[in-house]
Amino acid sequence: MIEELRWRGLLADATEHAAAAFAASQVTGYIGFDPTASSLHVGSLVPIMGLVHLQRAGHCPIALVGGGTGLIGDPSGKASERSLLDRAKAEENAAGIHRQLAHFLDFDSRTAPARMANNLDWLDGLRLVDFLRDIGKYFSVNAMMRKESVRRRLADEESGISFTEFSYQLLQAYDFSELNRRYGCTLQMGGSDQWGNITAGIDLVRRMGGPRCHGVVFPLVESSSGVKFGKTEEGTVWLDPERTSPYRFYQFWLNTEDGDVVPYLKRFTLLDRGAIDELACAVAERPHRREAQRRLAAEMTGTVHGADGLDRAVRASKVLFGGSLEGLGAADIEEIFADVPSTVVARSALEHGVELAVVMADAGMTASRSEARRLIRGGGVYLNGERVADMGAAVRKSHPIEDRFVVVRIGKKRHLVVEVG
Repeated sequence: MIEELRWRGLLADATEHAAAAFAASQVTGYIGFDPTASSLHVGSLVPIMGLVHLQRAGHCPIALVGGGTGLIGDPSGKASERSLLDRAKAEENAAGIHRQLAHFLDFDSRTAPARMANNLDWLDGLRLVDFLRDIGKYFSVNAMMRKESVRRRLADEESGISFTEFSYQLLQAYDFSELNRRYGCTLQMGGSDQWGNITAGIDLVRRMGGPRCHGVVFPLVESSSGVKFGKTEEGTVWLDPERTSPYRFYQFWLNTEDGDVVPYLKRFTLLDRGAIDELACAVAERPHRREAQRRLAAEMTGTVHGADGLDRAVRASKVLFGGSLEGLGAADIEEIFADVPSTVVARSALEHGVELAVVMADAGMTASRSEARRLIRGGGVYLNGERVADMGAAVRKSHPIEDRFVVVRIGKKRHLVVEVG
């Protein structure tokens, strides 16, 4: 387990006896997921893959959704107070995360089944006086204030840190002890910024008379250019197809830089060393073919969105390079050609037809109508993917896809989207 994580670039640190624990017997370990949104995003894939590798090594993973702690928020890595979720929203978000994790983990395994848990189940009925008496007594305020995330916030005299967020580490430690009591969990994993919270939980289990527990943390991933992984100009890349379409998701991985693609193949896919070594050679010898990027995009899109989502994403990507529009709807067209020049034609004008050459020239696709006609005559113009043979061809009411869009193409790469207004 430890060596696999190290080879894949997924190991930042581990407690002293973690490797021996993995070797000695089956381990039950968990990772917490904050339900601040109804979907996980690509930045969540590092801890998700940590659970995947835990299960593949024969151990039992627990995905803990923080339905309770999500009402408070973890201050780790944050410069200011989080907006607090209400209970209904936290529960809704937790349900969405549960569905997404099912794509990665085997909950029906006979030998190492995965489990979902929600800490709202035990935090919701927790009595404050009992918690302070039974749990709070084990925590030193001095030690809590030495934690990096707390010290950073205390240094800001204007915003500081609320008692609510300051108490988060007690609740996360209590989660570890509760998972240990309920399921025999002896391992917590997470990002390297969680090291303090994880060790606090290990210490709490020990102080409460429990067994020796362990921690493993993953590195925080940045691109080779120093940008935080998952951050794009378009914003967050979500695992929910309603937030980030399979096409956009596929494109995110396809656009990976050469310097990042091999590390990403190791971290985010289950390809073995031989397959990744071959793709690394392809990057070095044939970078223009982008074989590694296409494999990465296919592996990730297929896992998150299934075979149908991958098929749609690949077909949509081919459309931009002259592929057929067959089977694509108006929503697909809008998504695929979001960055392509567009124009609007009145619906009423299509009753009698609008000459294609006029549409092309008026939209600036060609310098003049005569140039447009020459291109049509030469066979280089396509209407909805079909070559236009008639120099006087017109766009008519039968052409718009789902009564909304017409796609005009010159050659293989120049596109114009005509929207019916």
